[in-house]
Amino acid sequence: MSVNPLNAKRALLGVLSLCFVSLFVLTAPAFAAEEGPDEFIKRLSAELFDTVRSDKSLKNGDMQKIRALVDTQVMPHLNFQRMTASAVGPAWRQASDEQKAKLQDEFKTLLIRTYAGALNQIKDQSVVVKPLRASAQDTEVLVRTEIQGGPEPIQIDYRVEKQPGQSTWKIYNLNVLGVWLVDTYRTQFAQEINAKGLDGLIVALSDRNRSNLAKK
Repeated sequence: MSVNPLNAKRALLGVLSLCFVSLFVLTAPAFAAEEGPDEFIKRLSAELFDTVRSDKSLKNGDMQKIRALVDTQVMPHLNFQRMTASAVGPAWRQASDEQKAKLQDEFKTLLIRTYAGALNQIKDQSVVVKPLRASAQDTEVLVRTEIQGGPEPIQIDYRVEKQPGQSTWKIYNLNVLGVWLVDTYRTQFAQEINAKGLDGLIVALSDRNRSNLAKK
């Protein structure tokens, strides 16, 4: 599967940012359920920055530890099915349950590998959350942030949702440097689906993940 280098760089930043705001939701205090989406992003970003700086095994790319961390503390707090379905596009509606499960698993592995390679970029950066443009009744919100402390600020926008009966916000997409993460993968995946179908996409993702593992 061919990958545009610019898109790959942006996707790398995007996955890193996504994990910034997601890893430690389970350690949040009880009042987190009452947080606004901007407070949610701000608190979790700060917690993750501090944790990664103090955990050398995460920064050094310990895949077993990273995957266990993602499985237990990240995935329950993302709408990952929505992310995968959006990345796959219209073909998702025709996918069998088995294909959907395989696509989610391979997509998750791809994002974890990308994230592992980005952890060592965390140094002295901080996150500034911009004023929220939403009402208290909104269930889907855009949260705009800026990572400061590097060579230049990195603008990142998060799309978060709170579904009926759901007490906390979940992330389902993000925009890094003007590019939406899920949309970037949708373009790549569409090429594979058009050429070889859903099974071809699954095989391509699996091959790519195995290749990444062999390079470790």
